[in-house]
Amino acid sequence: MFIERMISRSVIGRVAHQPRFLESNFSPMNFGTSRFHQNFSTLSFCKAKKDSKPLMEEKARLGRPSNNLKIGVVGLPNIGKSTFFNAVTNSSVPAENFPFCTIEPEEARVNVTDERFDWLCELYKPKSKVPAYLTIIDIAGLVKGAAGGAGLGNAFLSHIRSVDAIYHLCRAYEDVDVTHVKGKINPTRDLEIIHAELRIKDMEILTKHIDLLSRGSSRADSKKQEELTVCKKVLSWVEDQEMDVRKGNWSAKEIEIINPLHLISAKPVIYLANTSDQDYIKRAPGWIPEIQTWINKNNPRDLLIPFSASLESALSLLEPEEKEEELKSLNTQSALATIVNSGYRALDLTHYFTAGPDEVRAWTILENSKAPQAAGVIHSDFEKGFISADVMKFSDLKQLGSEAAVKSAGRSYQKGRDYVVEDGDIMFFKFNVGKSKK
Repeated sequence: MFIERMISRSVIGRVAHQPRFLESNFSPMNFGTSRFHQNFSTLSFCKAKKDSKPLMEEKARLGRPSNNLKIGVVGLPNIGKSTFFNAVTNSSVPAENFPFCTIEPEEARVNVTDERFDWLCELYKPKSKVPAYLTIIDIAGLVKGAAGGAGLGNAFLSHIRSVDAIYHLCRAYEDVDVTHVKGKINPTRDLEIIHAELRIKDMEILTKHIDLLSRGSSRADSKKQEELTVCKKVLSWVEDQEMDVRKGNWSAKEIEIINPLHLISAKPVIYLANTSDQDYIKRAPGWIPEIQTWINKNNPRDLLIPFSASLESALSLLEPEEKEEELKSLNTQSALATIVNSGYRALDLTHYFTAGPDEVRAWTILENSKAPQAAGVIHSDFEKGFISADVMKFSDLKQLGSEAAVKSAGRSYQKGRDYVVEDGDIMFFKFNVGKSKK
């Protein structure tokens, strides 16, 4: 079948003040977590990476994503980046048919859909609703030689350093009215151009940093010497092996040194293939199998999402009811939910809710986070002074309808510092105010 269902997971939780805990030296906030399963639609030969990591495994990760998650859209000029950006954000960035129409990076926040968030809002009817979100940044088209300043690329490559992940968009359609900077349409060639430019920029960053370390440290400075050794190792990997930093097998100590450099090729990548609206609606393979073959060979764990920027742009101008009717008449589905949520998946992120009558809000955490770290995304004091967490399952709350019913049924559990936040958790954190201030 050309269309297949894919699963993405996320974690949620909730907050409410409980007067019975306002005692002596600790103060509580009521949180909860649970992981949701959202059905996504994409092409059958677009493979998502498998989650094969043990639940309790703690591994150092490249990058340090936070609640302000940013994803940059990169690619050659005239491939539909700004059209895609307009559609996914309903903004009004210029999308003209000439290179470099995006002079400054445009950015917008996009909600991460979660049916459980909607359910909690229905339950608590809060005054404020703050869903999980990511910030999408439209970065102007790069060209061959961008790392050396060709086109406007050198400045834009610096913007890419600030993002947590990359949407690598390539053009997979023919249109005589839309010029291509390289003449003929060849998506895999375009992918190679961008990857090469990103690595060249990393080589420049590493070379400058190595020079700085060499001039500013002595052999007696063991910490600086260790950093210098790691940087040289990474430079050799990027320059001699022509490999992205993210594909290296780095130790936890090496990752501690790599992360502050904000290397571009260390960032996770989601590939977006922009097809024509007719190819997308008719499920015509077009260039997609060739792009997937290239990804399987070069970056086999990465996700490819085919979509049509022109179709999504047209749909974004419709009211929700009209959009639903149009998709039904075309016998197709929008790919935007898949694209937005894939940003979380690429970074191994989940989110939990804080919820109560004042506010329902989603907070981003890394998968397999322990209870203190999950509390810490609200405020560092919550992590520093963590005491314990009363845990309920989101599924139990939904089934039984209230916290009181969950507790009466004996489905509330007390957990300590080593508890790993699991799918369906609702957590009530207790923390020591005095300890957190130390």
